[in-house]
Amino acid sequence: MTSHPAIEFSGVSKMYSRSADRKLLRSHVEGWFGRKLRDPFYALRGVSFTLDHCQSVAVLGANGAGKSTLLSLVAGLSEPDEGTVRVNGRVAALLELGSGFHPDLTGIENVKLNASLLGLSRRRTEELLPHIVDFSGIAEFIHQPLRTYSSGMIMRLGFSVAVNVDPDILILDEVFAVGDQAFQARCHEKIIEFKKAGKTMLCVSHASATLHQLCDRALWLDHGQLVMDGPVDDVIAIYEGRVPR
Repeated sequence: MTSHPAIEFSGVSKMYSRSADRKLLRSHVEGWFGRKLRDPFYALRGVSFTLDHCQSVAVLGANGAGKSTLLSLVAGLSEPDEGTVRVNGRVAALLELGSGFHPDLTGIENVKLNASLLGLSRRRTEELLPHIVDFSGIAEFIHQPLRTYSSGMIMRLGFSVAVNVDPDILILDEVFAVGDQAFQARCHEKIIEFKKAGKTMLCVSHASATLHQLCDRALWLDHGQLVMDGPVDDVIAIYEGRVPR
């Protein structure tokens, strides 16, 4: 593994327009030529931190604090408006239900598509395919279109792809209630295995017990700003003491 940090944020800000109205042509042109947004909303503002390889980090904050925006920047789904984001290693992300899946493709086709997007060769994908399908527990439906799947089945498949393609960095956003208790236990074991293998993990969950067990460090975001960065037990204790449950 490279000597560079796994993830590095330097003065990162991400802005969106507060206007919910349709944009006029003038507004689009201003955006294309880099003019500042009118009345911008800062989803993230001046965030800086460094994550070394092998760290498991929780991201805390109330709804709208900027957690999903931070994860999206790490996953490469968006770019910062200010500052720099550096990520070293292959990233597998479970950010929302069915992200990266196409409803008209079969389960097996979606697995192959996602694996290719993560940079796996066709040969390596074929080698991993039996493990991904077996872990998901939906082998009997794997050749059916994704639109026929339940939400739980889609998340099972997405989780199975993410943890079996051997990523360097795993991003998990509220995915710990997937399936029945038996599958949840398998997911938990796989994440522990991932952690012991020295991989990097970013995790968002409202289940503090899960974060205590899986993470060593925590970042607390509030209104887009990083207000605390430290040992997970210390950050959660202060966060839960100040934020209503």
